[in-house]
Amino acid sequence: MPVDFRPTESEIVSQAFDVAQSFKANELGTVATFRDVGSTDYGSAKFKYVVFDGSETPAAGWACYYKAAGIPTSTVTVDVDDADTIAIGAGILHCVPTDGQYLWIQITGYAVLAQAIVSAAAGKPVTADLHAADGKLQISANVAETRVGSCADGTTGLLCAFPH
Repeated sequence: MPVDFRPTESEIVSQAFDVAQSFKANELGTVATFRDVGSTDYGSAKFKYVVFDGSETPAAGWACYYKAAGIPTSTVTVDVDDADTIAIGAGILHCVPTDGQYLWIQITGYAVLAQAIVSAAAGKPVTADLHAADGKLQISANVAETRVGSCADGTTGLLCAFPH
């Protein structure tokens, strides 16, 4: 999606949200707001700057998870086997990172996922907890789960609300 790279708040960022790179261009954990100015017109969304850890090859539009024993950090993975205990959703990828690369992940706003939400139905709460497949999210069935948003439609649209 085309993006207006002028932050809508006071943050100054030095990397586009849809690329990953091998050097740190921003402070880890930085949150910035970007505004979609393309034909999709998704509005504004918040992104968090993180480092990717894992051997799994993700796709843009995959969900990623925090790694450090359930505590939101700035290290993420898409590999269910590498996530600690319960995979707490971190955000949505807009690029394809490799191990050790730095990138922005989407944490709020409308996102289009590469994989369908498991048991999706419009308006239902979505979680990363107890998922069975790398890079996926599913409908929340338990109030104790960490909800990361709501299904915007019945398949791959998500209104994100990831913890950060």
